[in-house]
Order: sequence, then C-alpha cells, then structure tokens
Amino acid sequence: MRRSLVYLLVGTAAMALPAAAQAQSGDAAKCAALAQSGIGGAKAATAKWVEADTAKGMPAYCELAATLSPVAGSNIGVVYRLPANWNGKLLGLGGGGWAGNVTLQAATPGLKAGYATASTNGGHPSTSPWDVEWSSNPEALTDFAYRAINQMTVAGKAVVQGYYGRKQDKAYFQGCSTGGRMALMEAQRFPDDYDAIIARAPVYTLQVQTSGILRSMTVAGAGGFSPGQIKLVNEAVLGACDAKDGLKDGLINDPARCGWSPRTLICKAGQSGDSCLSAKQATALETLYNGIKAPDGSYAMLPLSRGGEPVWSAFMTVDGTGVTQASGGGMPGLTKVFFGDRKVDFNQFTPDKDVPEARGSAFGKAYEANDPDLKRFIAHGGKLLLWHGESDPGPSPVATADYYQRVLKATPGAANAVRLFMAPGVSHCGGGPGADSTDDLGVLDAWVTSGKAPETMVASKNGAPLKRQLCAFPKVARFDGKGDANDPASWTCEAPK
Repeated sequence: MRRSLVYLLVGTAAMALPAAAQAQSGDAAKCAALAQSGIGGAKAATAKWVEADTAKGMPAYCELAATLSPVAGSNIGVVYRLPANWNGKLLGLGGGGWAGNVTLQAATPGLKAGYATASTNGGHPSTSPWDVEWSSNPEALTDFAYRAINQMTVAGKAVVQGYYGRKQDKAYFQGCSTGGRMALMEAQRFPDDYDAIIARAPVYTLQVQTSGILRSMTVAGAGGFSPGQIKLVNEAVLGACDAKDGLKDGLINDPARCGWSPRTLICKAGQSGDSCLSAKQATALETLYNGIKAPDGSYAMLPLSRGGEPVWSAFMTVDGTGVTQASGGGMPGLTKVFFGDRKVDFNQFTPDKDVPEARGSAFGKAYEANDPDLKRFIAHGGKLLLWHGESDPGPSPVATADYYQRVLKATPGAANAVRLFMAPGVSHCGGGPGADSTDDLGVLDAWVTSGKAPETMVASKNGAPLKRQLCAFPKVARFDGKGDANDPASWTCEAPK
C-alpha cells in the first residue's frame, strides 16, 4: 500500500498535461495525452475520446483504461470515463458476483448525469459471477476482498484532478450485490474515500453463500418443489398477507410480519400433486422462512421472505437437485481458500462446523464487510444509503436490516447519517413483481446537498404503471384507500404493527 501511494504521488505530479498537447485538437488530444501522464502505479494505460451520441443521450467523454499494481502479483484493471459536461463529482462503481464491472452499461447512468465514473475488474479479468479460478493468486484474493476499490478510487481522484485541473467537489460510490459489499467495505475500511455511499442488496457476509448451500440442501431433503407447488404456496401467502397494507396488489409490504404457515397446505385425504404439500415439504418451507442458526447464535442460513417464492430459483435449486456452484454462491469453487486441504461435501454442509470455519478463515475475515462501527465515515459527514428488495433470494433483507440496526447501536450520529429502504416484491437488485426502479443517486446527492436525510423514496417499474412510495426503515407504506394506488402520495409511512 505504501509503495502504491508513492506511485500515486508521482503520478499526480505528472498529471499536468504537456502544453503542446493542450494546444492540439482540444478534448481528443487532451484525452490521448492522459494515457502518457503517469497514472498512479499503472503498468499500462490507453485512452480514447468518445464523441457524444445524442440519439442515446450519451455525452462526449474520455475513456482511460489502465492496470494498477500496488504490490507484486496484483493486477487491478481500472476504467475511468470523464465526461465533457462534468458535474464536478466522482462516482465509483461496484461489481457483481465474484467479479468487478468495467462495462459502459454500468457507467452509463452516471455519465448521463455528468459524473466522472471509476470502475474496476476487482483484480481479475473474468466477468463470470461464479468463476473463481483466479483465487489461486493470494494477491487477487486481497484485491477482490478490499484493495481494488480503494486503489481504483485513490488513482481515480488523481486522474480527475489531472484531467479537469481541479479536485472533485464530492465523491460518491454505488453498488449492488457484490457492489453493495464493496460499498460497505469502503465505509468501514477506507472511510475517507467517499463522501456518500449507496449499498444495494449487499452481499456483505459469507452468510449469503452458506445460506444458498443450506437452502438447497433443505429443499433437497424434502424432495424438491414443482413449479405448480411454488405457485400454490405463493398464492396462499398472498391470500393471507397481501391486503394487510390496505391494497391487494400482489405485493406484501411487510413480509416480516406475515405469519402464514405452510402447514395449512399439507395434503389431506384424496389430495396429491400440485394441489398440496407433503409434511416434509411444509417443514422445509418453515425452515426456509425461519432460517438456521449457527452455534454462536448468528444465522448460518438467513430467512427467506414470505411472498418471494416465484424468484427463489435464481439462487437455490428449488427442484431438489442439490447444491451447484450458482446455488452455493460460488463457495464450492473456493474449497481450498476456505477449508484448506479438508474435503467438504457441499450437499452435507453443516451449520455447526463448516459455516464457522469458512467465515473464520483468513479470506473470510478479509472478505466480510461486517463491522457496524462507522464512526470515522460519519465523522467527516459521510452518508450511507442502504436498499434491499424484500423478496431477494440471494442476500436476505433480514441481514441488511440487522446490519442497519447494529450500526445505529455502534455509531453515534448514525440515525441522521444512515437510511435503509426496503422494496416490497423486489428480487435481487431488481426484478420480481415489485417497483424496482429508484433514483438512488439523485436521492443521495439531494441528501448531501441539503443535509436533510430522506424519509421516503419513489419506486417505479419500467414498462408498467406501477409506482410506489418506499419508507425509511422500519416504517412501512400503507395505502389510504382513497386515491390512485400508483400515486405515491396515496401511501403513508407507518410504524410496523
């Protein structure tokens, strides 16, 4: 890290562009010269000028790609996109699965809003969410755990200053899933990197991976569920709890307080197939809704929300075929990293031995962004916006709510510096029947600018009239029964009952 900082200082000093380059053909020449300007610690750098695309609403921008090597064996790919219509702010972007994300698609919303964006591959080039072959390199493990985002950010600030001739006014970070873990890691380990942070559906603990394994095992032990049975269960849950928020709309606003029991669907005489459940299936569902605890009282398998059953198959094998690399959250491919030479059967995974061992491994401790003490982040005015879909079958909303509550207890001033919003009916980072589109970045920027923490957010569904009001946790939205259900003003935020 110290060597990297030396490189960065040298790179920053070299950022002043040659006068000859400035005298050439404007922005394109300025962009081309950036590749030769000595970005901190870079082994290679290329730059290209991209003209504006008015049809797509894209601004003209300079794209700089480079590799940062703070220590031998570390190869952190970074991409910076610097718009001509810069708003004076830097936006760091997170990845997904076991990969970073340097795609233009990820940077596009920020670019359109005038942000200079910073992206990284997380320390390895693979873009597959479940590919972990790179984990044989210990430096790549450290990069992915926490170093890549920090290095991307520090170098990115130097790039911004060199290109625009001044420092950024504010630096924000946003990410979902793995990007959400990266977001929390920045707030915890590198609290001075960003002024404000968005963490959506954060995979901040290995409980996400162990949950996927134990869920698939639980379902397999019950013989699996057919698509018809999943539909049966979901319809029963909605019938019991959907209307409790004042509107029957296929969404449960407060699934934590939905007490529906799957035992009501156990087959009676003459019933079979998709019309009912076996006793084993009902017990398995109860376990999935309740979770499984480890010996220390923490969750080895986090609870799933009632009402999210149709999207479960994205992260678990609902048909009962057992644990796969995907349903195990990539952990089956990381046996050596977590368990050394010990052989582990992921279809016989144990909450009392395997889960604590994985979380207690050296990489587990480096990877988890589980520290609720945000004193250093909040001390300089830092803001943290948390968001989670209530029907997420990957990282459980229960874990995010738990982290939020632990932050409030551990960090003085957190009540005004941290907000959590839950999105009913929304799956992992989006999808599902709920309203999953929110202007997180706009809400965050308004919060930083005004100093007033948001109490509500407006959520919509692309291509549909669905629009809802999200409430700052723990409040939930309730329909007043008088106006248009798709008018957020028709909903009020109430304490949970």
